[in-house]
Amino acid sequence: MAILTASNLAKSFGPDDIFSSVSLSIPHGGRIAIVGPNGIGKTTLLRILVGLDEPSAGVVHRARGLSVGYLPQEAMLSAEHSLWEECLKAFAELRQQEKELAELELRMGDPDQAQEVLTRYGVLQESFDLQGGYTYETRIQQVLSGLGFKAIDYQRPVNKLSGGQRTRALLARLLLSKPDLLVLDEPTNHLDVAAVEWLESYLLTWEGAALLVSHDRYFLDRVAEHIWEMDIAGWETYRGNYSAYLQQRQERWHLRQQIYETEKERLEKELDYVKRHIAGQRTAQAKGKLRRLSRQVEAIESLGIEALQGKNWLEISSQADISTNIMSVAEVERRIHALKSPQKKPPNLSLKLKSSQRSGNIILSVQEVLIGYPGNPLLNLESLELRRLECAAVIGPNGAGKTTLLKTILGEQPPLAGEVHLGASLEIGYFAQAHEDLDPERTLVEEIESVAPQMLLADTRHYLARFLFTGEDVFRKVSTLSGGERGRLSLAKLSLTKANLLLLDEPTNHLDIPSQEILQSVLAEFEGTIMLVSHDRYLIDALATQVWDILPEQKTMRVFKGSYSEYHTQLEAEQLAEQASIPLSSKVGSSARKPAKKKGESRRRYRLEEIESQVAALEEQLAALAVQLEEPPADSELVEELGEDYVQIQNEINALLAEWEQLQT
Repeated sequence: MAILTASNLAKSFGPDDIFSSVSLSIPHGGRIAIVGPNGIGKTTLLRILVGLDEPSAGVVHRARGLSVGYLPQEAMLSAEHSLWEECLKAFAELRQQEKELAELELRMGDPDQAQEVLTRYGVLQESFDLQGGYTYETRIQQVLSGLGFKAIDYQRPVNKLSGGQRTRALLARLLLSKPDLLVLDEPTNHLDVAAVEWLESYLLTWEGAALLVSHDRYFLDRVAEHIWEMDIAGWETYRGNYSAYLQQRQERWHLRQQIYETEKERLEKELDYVKRHIAGQRTAQAKGKLRRLSRQVEAIESLGIEALQGKNWLEISSQADISTNIMSVAEVERRIHALKSPQKKPPNLSLKLKSSQRSGNIILSVQEVLIGYPGNPLLNLESLELRRLECAAVIGPNGAGKTTLLKTILGEQPPLAGEVHLGASLEIGYFAQAHEDLDPERTLVEEIESVAPQMLLADTRHYLARFLFTGEDVFRKVSTLSGGERGRLSLAKLSLTKANLLLLDEPTNHLDIPSQEILQSVLAEFEGTIMLVSHDRYLIDALATQVWDILPEQKTMRVFKGSYSEYHTQLEAEQLAEQASIPLSSKVGSSARKPAKKKGESRRRYRLEEIESQVAALEEQLAALAVQLEEPPADSELVEELGEDYVQIQNEINALLAEWEQLQT
């Protein structure tokens, strides 16, 4: 059953049409992602669906009583209360019940009210328990921890948090609120990989519906069950996750091209018949064909070639206003030749990376190197090697030293100890995350001239057009560019370096999905070596031949030979081994930790069983007290004593359940 539907939505700002003819339906429990190039109107559509903006045309229907949680790209939280209090808002109703339960406990000692109070207490306590009243604080801790907050952050005022932290705070409250429909606009923007993976797991068990906009393709692969595509050609729907969408989209493009070529060939054959017989013995047949051609060409121009497939003329004429006038042969021929392919793909980057020379086989060799800054060592590398044509993906939390590692290899930051050895015949191309290679006061043309001074202005403009900079945009200053535009300009400069070793620091930041796909394709075909620092797990999984995972607490780096998916599978297996009390030490040749792990797990299991037994016994006592209080004795002191016992036992049960929940998680 649909919880939200929209019909023929359109949005315009003045004379500019953002999108039109968008119809959709969100089912209960659906997991839907909207994809498309930047500026196509995804955020505008989300705001219309949640009721923050009005469409220029069309209607939105929401199910009665539908609760919606909306996360914008930048949260506008500015309250003075703490992060913890912000999360408590999600449990306002539960906390009101908690308050009433406490008041009822105080009134249980009054024999005149005992029966009424106990009845109300029992009903309210059951509701409170079913809604998670005894575990909501634990849930807050789990969500905040999963989204990357530390315990020290819980009491920080919301208005003292950074922009990214405020967005994460709002996301935490929305997840805890459990709305019927969760609408998230770029939810992974301010999350590190660990937090994104936690969010993926959380959404996989989400009971409500979720509508997502994200540039994180790996995230969409894990979470989405349907993909809705917005582009200049219109609106299309696909079943499955992001990878399934890519395959289906390619199949649709291929089928449409086939239909276009077949139909155009048929029209040209019909036209050829008309041209050969219009003045001969078969004039009547030729004129009849010309009449049909005239109507068919006009219908195709109005509805598109696909719209004519499998339909009779009555159906077609009801959908389009077709003239009864017969075109001339020359007019039909001109309009048939003018029919364009239905492939209305958005403009893409035209990026190519070519090496000027072959490097040596050993690209990088490291032995006993300490990387960091004086007084702040970040990373101790015992042994590391990168060979020609390999791609090493450097991953790890923010601040772990990934960018510092690249700068050390470049020679911009000297190591604190040891030496980094680079191979022979290397030409290094560096893509900086913060685009430090760009001068804010230069124009785009001047930036290209800085790496290709021999290029003529006309050639420079043509080259920049391949990176979607056209017209007078090429004379804009770098300081006026958006993050995505700066990224495209840096890629344009990089492709002119003829490097055979690429050091890439977050190259997909600010790029829309079509541009990410192009970059991934180009890097996959690159005949050189790549060191890649990125949070883009989809890109890493497609390219990496080894994964370098920086572990900041140990100040070391774990090297895994294989793809990111294989590494992720390995980590999951190790976590399962820990949970099952199988000592990981047996996998690496040490058994020192084995007794401690088994002993700790045994204690945890024993305590869980002990709590369950204690709760069962207390619940029996509680039931016996409830029976006595249903027909309270005449002695008011005895009634008060029974009420106090009831409250005390209930509190003991609550405390044990909270401990049980903590041990389980």
